[in-house]
This record gives sequence, structure tokens and C-alpha cells, in this order.
Amino acid sequence: MALFLSTHQNKIDKKGRVSVPASFRAQLSEESFQGLVLFRSNVHSCLEGFSFSYMQEIGSRLDDFDLFSAEQDDLATSIFGTAVQLSMDGDGRIILPQDLIDFASLDEKAAFVGMGAKFQIWNPANFEQRRDVARQAVQSKGLTIPKGVPKGDRNE
Repeated sequence: MALFLSTHQNKIDKKGRVSVPASFRAQLSEESFQGLVLFRSNVHSCLEGFSFSYMQEIGSRLDDFDLFSAEQDDLATSIFGTAVQLSMDGDGRIILPQDLIDFASLDEKAAFVGMGAKFQIWNPANFEQRRDVARQAVQSKGLTIPKGVPKGDRNE
């Protein structure tokens, strides 16, 4: 599974092309689909990014809901109904659709923010504010990462 780390700022050209950070491209290189999947965040004014195989896992998780339940329908609509598969060109660039550029308030630069199995794309100034709020929440709530359960011991 891909592991996205760090924050990278890249320029967006007038055609909406932006270079995917080299370390992100390296993580995506083992995928059957040589590109990525983006959709609007349901929590922030940014874009959520995943490998295609992780999107397949998200689809499998939706199987835990009743097929015709309102919850399953709402999640599938907000994630899969708005997701776009974007191929990378030979230079590692993607073309961001205008509606996604508008949603995330992207202009001349995009901040690619690694978040482990996923990444986000932010307006750099908006991300600085988000990063500060997240740090304050971690400190004030004393948040820590739970102890891991060995993969073979999980009820999956």
C-alpha cells in the first residue's frame, strides 16, 4: 500500500497542470493504474487523493452497509460519484479539473500533503491554517496514535 509523506508545493499552470511530487509518484508506481484518484473532501476545502487500489478498498468497506441504505448511498455518492481518475503524463503531471480547482481555492500553487495512505491537495495558505489547528487539537486533547494490533490478529 502506498505511504504518502511530507508536504510539497508545486506550481499550477494556466491549463491546470501540476506536477505530482516525485515521492508520491514513486509510491504510485507499483499500482496497476498509473495515476491517482481525487475527490472533494467531505470535511475540509481541499481535495482527497488516493491510489486506485485504495479506492477499491474504500469500495469494499462500503459493502459493510446495507446496499440500499441511505448511509451507503450518501457515502458512495459523495465519494465515488464525484471522484476522478487522473493519469500522469510523462513528466509526472496531472491536469486538475476546473471544478476541483475551484472547490479547493487553488490558484498558482498546490500543497500536496501526505497523510499516510492518502494525501490531500490544498491551497497553501489554507493548509497553513489547517496545520496549525490540527497541531493545537493534538496538543490540547493529548492525542496519540493507538497501539497497533498485528494484522493477523485483527477481525477483518
